[in-house]
Amino acid sequence: MPSPPCAPDRVRRVACIGAGVIGGGWVAHFLARGYDVTAWDPAPDAETKLRRLVDAAWPALEQLGLAEGASPDRLTLAPTLEEAVADAEFVQESAPEKLDLKRSLLAQLDAAAPAGAVIASSTSGYPMTDMQTEATDPGRLLVGHPFNPPYLIPLVEVVGGEKTDPAAVEWASAFYKAAGKSVITMDRELPGFIANRLQEALWREALHMVASGEATVRDIDDSITEGPGLRWAFMGPCLTFALAGGEGGMGHMLDHFGPSLKSPWTRLEAPELDDSLRTAMVDGCDEAAAGRSIAQLVAERDQGVINVLRATGRLPEQRNEGGDK
Repeated sequence: MPSPPCAPDRVRRVACIGAGVIGGGWVAHFLARGYDVTAWDPAPDAETKLRRLVDAAWPALEQLGLAEGASPDRLTLAPTLEEAVADAEFVQESAPEKLDLKRSLLAQLDAAAPAGAVIASSTSGYPMTDMQTEATDPGRLLVGHPFNPPYLIPLVEVVGGEKTDPAAVEWASAFYKAAGKSVITMDRELPGFIANRLQEALWREALHMVASGEATVRDIDDSITEGPGLRWAFMGPCLTFALAGGEGGMGHMLDHFGPSLKSPWTRLEAPELDDSLRTAMVDGCDEAAAGRSIAQLVAERDQGVINVLRATGRLPEQRNEGGDK
């Protein structure tokens, strides 16, 4: 793969191919971060819908804080795919989830984009190995999987395919960080990536419970919004479970609650909790804690839940002794 046109933090022009909900969300995000954005979508009403989406998203983006020079006026709609990527320093593809379409489109983008420019797909499930088969330079093709809406949810999961140049993955991860995203750079391909697999596990169990009459839709939603979802907003499930072990942390939690993995609490089959998995979980939580003690993490968790409850209107705003906010 030739060298990219510029360093990740020097990118000024981004091309967004596909301007639906996800592609349009990317456009809004990149505009808010001060980039010049050229978009292309074959739909006849694509420009009208895209500009409407950007206008609707802009008030939220203003609350998040706009980069210097950010403006919807920096959006250009190109008449052809080739013109859209002609001078792009980075390309974000967000076409519909059809494998043949992805393969063909990525090959077209590879043929048209400047040499070395990294091309990322927003696919929500396909491995890049399956999508880069028709490209002349598959080394610059990778996955940059966002969450909807991309202008509001920080996460993007980055992973290459078998023929992707590791340097392209490194470059893309650095670019997304420079563009204000929270990046997980995956070591290997995994269908559905990380967050979607976790979402899907919860979703499938919810469908099982509704189908079996074990819970209502409202029961399921309330069980998350009034329960673990309050913690997940700022502390993931692994570190949250570590606190269930008290001063003993994840090790004690696994030793104490590990046998429940054999209980029928979900339709998923549990992995064997052997020494290797136990060590990986304990060491991973120690790394995530980053030197914070259990007491410090408990205090952060408690304040975080209070903040979430207050932010969502379930607790009154704090007032000072004089009665003012």
